[in-house]
Amino acid sequence: MTEGELAADVACGLAASPKSLPPKWFYDDLGSALFDAICRLPWYRITRAELGLLPRAAPHALAGVRSLVELGPGNGEKLAALLDHAPGTLDGTAVHLVDLSAAALAAACRTLERFGGVSLSSHLATFEEGLAAAAPAAPGPRVVLFLGSNIGNLDAAASSRFLAGVRRRLAPGDRLLLGADLVKPERELLLAYDDPLGVTAAFDRNLLARLNRELGADFPLEAFRHRALWNSAESRVEMHLVAERALEVQIPGAGITARFAEGESLFTESSYKYEPSALAAHVAAQGFTPAGSWEDEDARFALFLFSAA
Repeated sequence: MTEGELAADVACGLAASPKSLPPKWFYDDLGSALFDAICRLPWYRITRAELGLLPRAAPHALAGVRSLVELGPGNGEKLAALLDHAPGTLDGTAVHLVDLSAAALAAACRTLERFGGVSLSSHLATFEEGLAAAAPAAPGPRVVLFLGSNIGNLDAAASSRFLAGVRRRLAPGDRLLLGADLVKPERELLLAYDDPLGVTAAFDRNLLARLNRELGADFPLEAFRHRALWNSAESRVEMHLVAERALEVQIPGAGITARFAEGESLFTESSYKYEPSALAAHVAAQGFTPAGSWEDEDARFALFLFSAA
């Protein structure tokens, strides 16, 4: 993603009401490091639950695989957990990693170096661009991984477009392995997104620090409070940065001045939570057939395997 694209999203998002920014801009090098730290917090259970489920899913997801694409690999530990339990040999398997963070791609490549039989490629690109670039090099099943409940960052319309786009890149019989966080008690959800150590707050405010670094903005970070809330009507956790006082921010790189009233919110992320049957039906409507699921009932997290119809 380019600075021009960032500037365009900032100019559009801060002119809207309510103000918002796409969560894809969280993941500069510092943002990626902070998110890795979030994944290790005791209140954020998604990563640990998913790591526990991946060995169970691996024999089904990876049977006969010749080409694999992970969208948003993070530090590579989840893909490593999956590959460790692959049935048969991985020799000759093409593995493609797609992320907007160069630091995340580098970390994932280091993690996966030990799988000497695979052909490893990284793509610094959007998910859509990376999936298009990762053309299968050999016949056989192709598997797309979209883990970590990243699907939860997309609303219903956006996730439908995303899933339909993935389906267009797949042949019948190719697979999609999807990780999704499930609906759970509100207190658990809020602790996961507003932890007592303030790591998630730092991750949220780093978005403003990025605008200061890359677009020459003058956001006073101390003037914005991180807020997480559970929107039960939309079945999503929302993250906001709330202005503690009225202020005016210059953003030269985007060519705008942003004005915030006291208490005004900048909406930075949605994280949708699902009921398993509803999510399965939603994905199936985009051209997929359910092929298996595995749930951590304690953490209320699940992996879903689909086959391209």
